[in-house]
Amino acid sequence: MVLSEPYWDHHIPLPKLGPLHSRLVTAFVALICFINSYNGDFVFDDSEAIINNKDLNPDTPLSNIWKNDFWGSNLSSNSSHKSYRPLTVLTFRINYLLAGGLHPIGFHVLNVALHCVISVLMIDVFAILIGSLVHDGRGVKLNLSPKASFLAALFFAAHPVHTESVAGIVGRADLLCALFFQLSFLVYCKAFQGGDKKFPVLWIFSSILLCAVAMLCKEQGITVLGVNAAFDILMVCNLDIYELAHRLLSRRKSADIGGLVSSGLLMRLALLFLGGSFLLYARWRIMGTGPPSFTEVDNPASFAENVILRIVNYNYYYSLNAWLLLCPWWLCFDWSMGCVPLIKSATDWRIVWPLLLWCCLMGLVYQALCSQDSNKRRTLTFGLVLLVIPFLPASNLFFRVGFVIAERVLYLSSAGYCLILAYTVGYCSCHWKKHKVHYNVGKNLADRGNQSAAVKYYREAVRLHPKYVHAMNNLGNILKERNELEEAEELLSSAVHIQPDFAAAWMNLGIVQNSLKKFDKAEQSYWNAIRFRKKYPDCYYNLGRLYADLNRSIDALNAWRNATMLKPDHSLAWNNMVILLDNTGNLAQAELIGKEALKILPKDHTIMFSLANVLGKQEKYKESEGFFLNALKINPNVASCHGNLAVLYHRWGKLDLAKRHYELSLRLDPNAPGTKENYNMLKRKLEQRQRTVG
Repeated sequence: MVLSEPYWDHHIPLPKLGPLHSRLVTAFVALICFINSYNGDFVFDDSEAIINNKDLNPDTPLSNIWKNDFWGSNLSSNSSHKSYRPLTVLTFRINYLLAGGLHPIGFHVLNVALHCVISVLMIDVFAILIGSLVHDGRGVKLNLSPKASFLAALFFAAHPVHTESVAGIVGRADLLCALFFQLSFLVYCKAFQGGDKKFPVLWIFSSILLCAVAMLCKEQGITVLGVNAAFDILMVCNLDIYELAHRLLSRRKSADIGGLVSSGLLMRLALLFLGGSFLLYARWRIMGTGPPSFTEVDNPASFAENVILRIVNYNYYYSLNAWLLLCPWWLCFDWSMGCVPLIKSATDWRIVWPLLLWCCLMGLVYQALCSQDSNKRRTLTFGLVLLVIPFLPASNLFFRVGFVIAERVLYLSSAGYCLILAYTVGYCSCHWKKHKVHYNVGKNLADRGNQSAAVKYYREAVRLHPKYVHAMNNLGNILKERNELEEAEELLSSAVHIQPDFAAAWMNLGIVQNSLKKFDKAEQSYWNAIRFRKKYPDCYYNLGRLYADLNRSIDALNAWRNATMLKPDHSLAWNNMVILLDNTGNLAQAELIGKEALKILPKDHTIMFSLANVLGKQEKYKESEGFFLNALKINPNVASCHGNLAVLYHRWGKLDLAKRHYELSLRLDPNAPGTKENYNMLKRKLEQRQRTVG
């Protein structure tokens, strides 16, 4: 199987580090960039939130943090800011206890440590959003975009816009919120590690619970549910928004809603919606007297009487936030008090900036929806999701906020920007090296079954870059399927010569060499693949097939057993073991293996079929019948299963049932080998019995 690796990942100018090393480097970069804040003092909002906040004092009842706002005021008070962040205040109180007073160094060290942890976790978040959810046989997540996710995490770790959140102690709220935001998303993703789109409701509740924890650190945490929903729709269910809209607008057959229902998507979205609604309702009730009141000094645009002016100025604020992400040259802890004058007329030149912002956003949206490159669509879409959704609570769209611009609210949104920036670097690297997008177009065409067109694009990708090993590997796979084995062998041999540790290419080369009867070379290629990827169940499976072709039964069984140990649900390996043991007369062992396999794969009709054949040969007719019938319940249109069940009934003496299943088998496949002869034999026997009775 060829995994959908982002073609541009390989061209990013970074070394390919292992998971541990990339995390250590990311944490180190985050530490180096912000460690100089460790000996800072309490500044700006720290005075109210920490120095003057009685809830930090051990003499104050701990229960007070659940009744008061972030600044220590009672939530029922009209003067309360309504910022309900008890878990953040609790960490401040712990800092106070551990330091024995208000000593800022401990507060700063914890902030820096949290930023390091969040930056490291961003590697996992970006790996999923760029390279999708892929797991090995043991359920361990594979990172198909190691360089891209590493680069995006480095951008996040070092971005200067995080200064207020990390260096300012009150930024702890943003850090804790981001941490539990990530955990909520990763738990939601964890639910799909088996590839099943239907999963226990427990996973959703766990994700919603972590969302609630994030909200208890800062209100922005609620937005993770929107990110989870977008991930489910766009990646898990692979819903193409552009194609869906095109079908609806052209009044063609709409998307298969039944498929979405059967996949569990609507149920999951409903639970996310209900969970989010409950959290918002609880948050509203906690505020007590309604939303906080702000003055015109805090947010002048929200007090503009003209709706058009409000909209224009809000969009100007958005453009300034975007500029801070793009070019964080002038950072400021407080943008109120007239720092950003209002736009009051159409002649104000600053109106250009909102227009430019929306042009850029529309361009990104167009590319995210309409590009033929699936990796590009996925990366840009999730970059926009991460950029926009966490920013919504600060956008003034739903309620008035108490600031003009606040760099701290960009802490989570910057992850989306870093993702888009990492893609831009990778994309530009491809073009600087004259690597076209032919590989990815070829991959998309191959995924859609258009192999002839895919071959054309893969050949062009190899022509433009003769060392493009992934294009060689994919082209070799298609040529192998088209039985053009000599050229496939040549391409795959070139790929492993250029990149000797390319395990997938070694395995595919082994498959081709096996088909060419070059058994010694095929065996060596398989072992090379295993040498470079120790846990490679598919390679062990193909190695077992080679040994079976060479009548090396013990070696074949050992190879398939290794495949099932690495990937317990490897159906083909289990089934081949049962068939080989059956063919070599080891019926008792075949029965044991078959039953062991069905404990892991209880609904695998192919293993049921093979086990039923084994039991029939042992004259365990009743048990064999049960497995045949269960297999037919799962897949009733398998001619061979009806045919073999008919043979069982024939031997068992249940001739009427045998006749029925012979006829069903022949109806499904009139050319089923042996079935017609057995059926004719049965008819003669029935006629003879009828004459005897007569």
